[in-house]
This record gives sequence, C-alpha cells and structure tokens, in this order.
Amino acid sequence: MNDFLRDLESVELDNRGRVWIDELCQVCHSTEDVIDQFLNSREQIGSSWLGALRRGILGFGHLIAQHKLVMKMDQISAQILDLSIRRPERARGHSPSTVPRYAPPTQEPQQTQELDVINFDDDVHAIMTWLLSDDTSFSVISIVGMPGIGKTTLAKSIYNNKAVVDHFPFRAWTSATRKHKFFSDIMGEHTNYREMTRGGKRCFIVPDDAEMAHKLNAFLTGKRYLIVLDDASSTNFLNQMVKAFPDASNGSRMILISRSRSLPSELERRSVHHAVRLRGNDESWTLFTHALKVNIPQQLQTLREEIVRTCGGLPMLIVKLANMLSQKGLTIEEWSNALQQLNHDQAQFWSYPLSRINKDLPLYKLQCLFYFGLFPQDFEIPARRLTALWVAEGLVQAKGEDEAPEDVAERCLIQLIAEGMVRVTKKKRNGNIKTCCLPGALQQCWLSKALNATFLQIHTKTTSHLSPSTGMIRRLIDHLDKEDITFDHIHGNHNIDSSSLQPLYRGVVSLLSFDTREGNKPGEDIGNFLRRCISSNCLLLLRVLDLENVFKPNLPGALGNLTRLRYLGLRSTFLDMLPSFIKKLENLQVLDLKHTNIINLPSPIWSMQRLRRLYLNERCHCQSVPQPRVGSFSTLQVLVGLFVDEEAPVKDGLDRFVNLQKLGLKCRLLSSQQEAMAEWVLKSKHLRSLSLKSIDEQNQVGDLDLKPLTGHVSLSCLYLLGRLKNPSIVSEFPHGLIDLTLSGSELKEDPMETLDKLPNLKILSLLAKSYTGNNMRCSLGGFSQLRVLKLWILEQLEEWNVEEGALQALRALDIRGCLRLKVLPEALHHRALLKVKLTDMPSDFA
Repeated sequence: MNDFLRDLESVELDNRGRVWIDELCQVCHSTEDVIDQFLNSREQIGSSWLGALRRGILGFGHLIAQHKLVMKMDQISAQILDLSIRRPERARGHSPSTVPRYAPPTQEPQQTQELDVINFDDDVHAIMTWLLSDDTSFSVISIVGMPGIGKTTLAKSIYNNKAVVDHFPFRAWTSATRKHKFFSDIMGEHTNYREMTRGGKRCFIVPDDAEMAHKLNAFLTGKRYLIVLDDASSTNFLNQMVKAFPDASNGSRMILISRSRSLPSELERRSVHHAVRLRGNDESWTLFTHALKVNIPQQLQTLREEIVRTCGGLPMLIVKLANMLSQKGLTIEEWSNALQQLNHDQAQFWSYPLSRINKDLPLYKLQCLFYFGLFPQDFEIPARRLTALWVAEGLVQAKGEDEAPEDVAERCLIQLIAEGMVRVTKKKRNGNIKTCCLPGALQQCWLSKALNATFLQIHTKTTSHLSPSTGMIRRLIDHLDKEDITFDHIHGNHNIDSSSLQPLYRGVVSLLSFDTREGNKPGEDIGNFLRRCISSNCLLLLRVLDLENVFKPNLPGALGNLTRLRYLGLRSTFLDMLPSFIKKLENLQVLDLKHTNIINLPSPIWSMQRLRRLYLNERCHCQSVPQPRVGSFSTLQVLVGLFVDEEAPVKDGLDRFVNLQKLGLKCRLLSSQQEAMAEWVLKSKHLRSLSLKSIDEQNQVGDLDLKPLTGHVSLSCLYLLGRLKNPSIVSEFPHGLIDLTLSGSELKEDPMETLDKLPNLKILSLLAKSYTGNNMRCSLGGFSQLRVLKLWILEQLEEWNVEEGALQALRALDIRGCLRLKVLPEALHHRALLKVKLTDMPSDFA
C-alpha cells in the first residue's frame, strides 16, 4: 500500500489530477488487498498506468463502495507518466537504499550566471539582507512572480552565494510537489525509507506525514538551516510541514518560490513577500546584449526600442530572443523578421498574467489597468501622474478613515507590477517607481478589452463606437490622430455648430491632451475647444483636465464652471499666469504647476479645503494665507516648490499645514523666519519627504536652521541645501532615512562617522561644500545598506579611508570635482559589482 501511495505521489500531475489522486489514496489507505489486486493488474497490463488504474478499480468495486469512492478516474489527465521515468535516481545508478540530496547545480548556463549579476542585483541584495539579518526567529520569504520572470534563477544565485553558504551550515533545495522527494531532499539517507520488492522491482515504503514530520523536526533541531522550496503549491501539505520546522531562535530561514502571493496560513503568519518585477528599459537592453552571442553593429542599435518593447521586460523572452538572433545574420532585415516572429508568438509567454486578469482581478484593478489605454503606445507614464488620475476618477477608494486614497492607488500599482501586469520602465534613486507602462503583449490584448468594456471609445470619421449605455464620450483623449472624429473639433474647423458638440461631449469626465507640438497652436486649439464646449453646456461633469506638456494653453474663464474638477494638470506648460477662476474650483484635489512661469500664487488657493497635492515651480511666492475655517488645512498632503521669503506668512499661516507627507521649500529668510520655519517642520510629524533649499540675496547658499528630526519616524527622503546653523542635527537624523542629500552644509567634522549608523540609508549624496574637512573614514560594518554614494566638489578632501567590511552593499560610486583626492580607497579596488564614475578629477587620480 505504501509503495503504491509513493508511486502515485511521484507522478507528474496537474493540480486537479493531484487532488483526485489524493482522494483515492485517502479512501484506499487501509485497503492492502485492494492495492495488491491493483498492482497485479498493473503487472499484467504493462506500463499503461491509466488502463491499469481503471481495470484495477473496476475489479474491486465492492470494496470501493464501502469507502464511498466516486469514480472520477476517467477525468484524470493523460499527464500520468510511465513508471520507468518516475525514479531518475535509479537511472543514474544510485542505490535505492539511499536517496541523494538535490541541490541546484553550481555551474549554470552562461546566460543564467550573467542574469544573476546583471539583472537581479537589487533583488539579490534585498533578499540577502533579509536572510543574513540579526533576527533570530525562523521566518519565510516567498519569491513570487509570473513564469519566466526569473524566480528560480534569482533563488539559485542566492542559494550558491558564498555569504549564504558560510552563514547556513545546512542548506537544502527541494519541492513540495512530491512528498517523498521533499523529505529525502532535506534529510537524505536519514529518511530511513524501508525498502521492499514488489513484482520484481525495488521500491520504498514511506511512513505517514506525521511520522515524517517528527523525523524532520529531530533532524533539523540544532541546525541553522536554509530550506529553498520550489513550486510551493500544495497548501495542506505545507501547512502541516511548516509546523515541523524547529525554531531554535538561531536565524534559520526558508525561501518559497511561487507564482501566487497567497500562502498557506501557517506560512503567511511569519513570511514576507518579494515580488520579482519585469525589467526596465535599460535593464532589458543590458540583459539582451549580455545574452547575445554576437557583437551588435552600430546600425543595429536602431532596433533597441523595438527589442525592448517586444520583450516587455520578461527575462525569459529577452534571453530567447538573444538566442534566436545569435543564430541569425547581422542584417537589420533579418533581425526585424525575427522580432516580428517573436511578437507573433509571444502570447504564450503572457498566458499566466492574462489568465489572472480574466479570473482573479477585482473590478477596481481592472479599471486601473484600463486607464493605461488612455496613454499613447510605449508612453512612459509617471507613477505620480497615474495614481493621482486614478484617485481623481474615483477608481480607488480608501477602506478606512486612517487610509488615504493615494496610498491605496500606490499599493494597487505595486500589486499590478508584482503580478507582471505592469512594467516599471524607470526607477527613482531611492528605488521607488518613476515611470511605468503595460508590457507590449498585454497592451495589445488589453486595449481591445477596454474598448469592449466601454471604458475607452474610438471615434473614427467612418464609424463611431460610442458607449451604448450613454451614447456619449466618457474619456476624451487627444492623440493628434487625424482619423479620430474629435480631431476636427479640437484642431480643425472652429466654426462647427455647437449643437453637434452636445451629443458627444456632454458626459465627458476626463480630458487628456498629448499635443506636445512646439509653438502657440496647441495652446490656442485646446483653449478654443474648451471655450466652445463649456458654452454649449459640455464638459460640465469633468473631473480630470490634464494638459501636461501642452505649450501655454489658453485657459478660458469659463473653466470656473467646472465645479466637479478634481485634477488640473498644467505641468510643463510654461504658463505665465494662473487665471482667477481657480478659486471657483471648490472640489479640486490636485493642482500641478511645476515647470511653469507662474510667480504669484492667488491667495484663494489656500482656502481650498479639498486640495491634497500642490506642485509649484520654486518661484511661486506666497504673500498671504487666509485665516482658516474649522477643518481647513487638514487635507493638503503634498506641497512642493513653494518659494518662502520674508513676506511669506509662515508663523500662524503656512505652519498650520501639519499633515503634510511631502514638503519642498526654497527659502530666503532672516533668522526670525528661519526659527518659524524650523518649528513648522518640527510639527509636521507625518513627513515622508522633506526638501529645504536656503539661498541669500545673491542667490548663493544661505543659512539653514533646522531642529532635530528624530521624531519624524516616517521620513525616508531628506534633501538639505544650506549652511547648517546647528551641525549636530546630522547625528539626530531619523533611522528610517533611505535617501539623504547634503549640499553647502559646511560640516567641519567627518559626517561619515555619524551617518554610517543609519541602518536603512541606501543613497548618500555629499555635494558641493557639504564637508570642508580633508579626511573621511568609513569604518568596518558601516553603511551596511548603502547602494549609491556621490562625492561632488569636496574641495578640501585629500584622504578617504575605507576599512575592509565597510560599504559592502555599494554598487555605484560617483566622484566629481574632488581635486585634492589622489587615490580610490584600496578596499574598493576589487568590487566586481561596483560601478565607478569619475568626472573632473585630476589626471593623476589613481
């Protein structure tokens, strides 16, 4: 019986087949005669498992009935394999009495080795940091992502890393798809399976799960172990086995490799997730060129964008294309043909995320995905723009009073990225998402779905596909497409009868223009269109007006009638003045004036009780702040680019905005105002990002007064430009800092001796005159997380010492204009993964 159960467990099945086999095994567990009859039947019939299984069961139907077995075997997939390939150990000549442990091969194919170094550096660092942390409790990390995204490659590179090998005296790589393999891979010969001969063949009798769990616990007790569990899909089995892993408080770890983020309850309780994302544009190209077995002529660089777009950031597809092209000639025509073939066949590579979209994605995430269809193909969408638009359209909703819709939107985007449905094309210095897009294959598929769902409408001059429920356009997107019926209304004949506008535009909730042409025509066209539509009682339901990059749009005063407007995007429009109608937009949540020429900010802006994000250009003055009504000033979360001088009402004015999460100020203040600004910052305990730039009357670096920030536990990004009046605050920065920039600080004491204690610091930029000393030292164990270090124009710096064991995580070093520095520290000379950039350095710099 046990032999039969073990044989069944060794068969490769899909999930449904495995469930049926488990049901059969449970029912027949104590029926030894039944199994003997089945095995005899199998010997007579031969190697056809399916036939044997059917005939054997039919021969003892009366016994099966006692256990209420439902005859489901006709539904079992033809995936049941022949017995001859179920035991690869025998084929390799291993003795059946000892089952060898399996570990991933130390020598990977060349492109896999390069993948480890080139494509997964950030992932390796994040997981290694978790593996080697000081936390002594047993914990689990799940590496999740779509097929082909590199989960196993990533896990293997970590498993074989020397630091991991040295840290964990015991390591094992196994799978939960077959129980006997799970135990034997971990315990090896200590499994003590009992051997027997049946039908002339040797096999093992495997004890039940409870007994094996007890053995596993005894075997691992006292060991600091790392278990890598590939294909973690058997929920019930994992729930039972995880209880068997002893927690000796010695830092033992488990890594799960899985497509799904959902884990068995016992694992979920003590696990963290690491999602492997699709690769960005630069990452994709780097991986492609390294996987390619031929050199790329200069003329073929023109295909870079097409190659990156076709592969969609999926490592498996990138390597496949590189292998294909390595066999081709080096003409553009042959490469283009290969790209077209891969583009035609690539649906199979994206079947998993597409199936997740169709089956598992909730409605609000579907709508968020639909929104990508509003942007031009291959457009790199800024994450801050995308999430703000989702919020303005009401596509995401906060679940509780303490949760902001912006946080829900950001979390939604991160989840879509983790599922392989959205690709990050560029990242910020601190690792956050800068721009993103849909992978090419998903974009092609998804656009048609968005059209069918009436989220988008395409209106050509020959046919108009309008929303069947409303008979009107809901989202008006200007892509400068002359075949679109809206093109003539916006850019063509301005004398069109207004009555023809009403049926189309009376229900529009979003208007986005991508008219980025130079000259005055884009601004004139959109201005005339807005004026004619509003005068015709159209666009009155508008929630989003996004004119980013449209040069100087003529904004008619009639925009004041758009009282439902939540998002007004005027970034990079270079507008000279903000019209007075702004005070009428009482529901406005986002006002983006960055990269405009607007200097004076109308005071009514500060009375907008629903305003959540205000982006300015660092030249906008604030001369008065109205006294707030009850409840005012509570919603503003982002205030960036405000210019604060002596006329600005900081005390009892701006300092009432204490719920800010992001604050960016450019200051020209006397000492009295400096004190008020320092108090304002001190009271803003919710800050996640803070940027302060102090200048004097000659626009040179000014004084900067700042109080200790130790209480700002959420602060992760800090940018300070100015002479620090209180240099000791450098030792009182919050431990949550990830990104720190100091410029003009004129620190006399070596800041490295203090900053190296920040446990989460990943990016450090010491810019011009931030440090005026001539020596710096990075001590052993310091800057354990630092990834990027910039040393710019430190004119007095002569000597920089880095002890062995310092800056272990450093990947990018940028030294610029440090004219007295003569040599790179010896400890950094042989860092294989360190990229060093030198600019304006002396010719004898070694």
